Amino acid sequence: MANWTEENIPDQSGRTVIVTGANSGLGLRTSEVLADKGAHVVMAVRSMDKGQAALEGIKEQNPDASLDLMKLDLGNLASVRAFAGAFKDKYEKLDLLYNNAGLMAIPRRETADGFEMQFGVNHLGHFALTGQLLEKMVNLPGSRVVTLSSTAIFVGTIDFDDLHSKRSYSRYGAYGQSKLANLIFAYELQRRLAAAGAETISIAAQPGFAYGQLQQRAAGEGGGSLEGWVYGVLGRTVAQSMEMGTLSQLYAGTAPEAEAGGFYGPERWWVQGYPGPNGDVKAARDQEIATRLWQVSEELTGETYEVLKTIAANA
Repeated sequence: MANWTEENIPDQSGRTVIVTGANSGLGLRTSEVLADKGAHVVMAVRSMDKGQAALEGIKEQNPDASLDLMKLDLGNLASVRAFAGAFKDKYEKLDLLYNNAGLMAIPRRETADGFEMQFGVNHLGHFALTGQLLEKMVNLPGSRVVTLSSTAIFVGTIDFDDLHSKRSYSRYGAYGQSKLANLIFAYELQRRLAAAGAETISIAAQPGFAYGQLQQRAAGEGGGSLEGWVYGVLGRTVAQSMEMGTLSQLYAGTAPEAEAGGFYGPERWWVQGYPGPNGDVKAARDQEIATRLWQVSEELTGETYEVLKTIAANA
């Protein structure tokens, strides 16, 4: 694809979209653009105050934007279930789910359910959320799940012996594990959707180096002045804008030519530029790892994707 931009996004009128982490960064930009294109966007946020400010900011630019604000804490499975229940009570369908929210390189903390925070929020929270919401998608032609990964997959491994980093913790190691898990999940979800005969497709995306609050927060919380200085230099020399960084997930969610099971990101070294297909990552394609991660994720979250078994049985 040659220089695909927001101008290439088809009309999104009539589509219902959920964006997790919609109050800032990539999630906010995704919400803005899709609302401008006519979609009804459910902004799923942990902080309702920050979410309300973000919603009002979109409305200032586009008074006709169709938006809804709903509370979702991906670090608390009870909150995930409550959000999914409230959404299903309110809406008849879900056309597009953006598993966008994430934490990056924070000091070790645990979720309400005792998971290492980055793995718990970035992967397990979205795993549970997707499973809860699929019933509103699987029979809907054109529906998509877009899961956000990162170039941090190259420093990540799935450590099944210490998934929650209790024995040893590395801020970026844990982040890399969570982002690799996101990509493995996106691929495995597509395999299972296809096997069940679902209408929904799963696609992964990554933003390249889009410098913003995520990196600033990482440096501020655990990195110190040197990490902050490095990010500042890279932000001025290598990074691309948040608008450019968001193009990959917008492409994955809206482009008719985006392929089921695809992985899209900036074309230039996976870091900068317009969106295009990113190459395969061997660890993410390992079926044994994918099957084991899915099983462990089911055990930890209690979400077993019964809807896929149901539609497969009725096919």
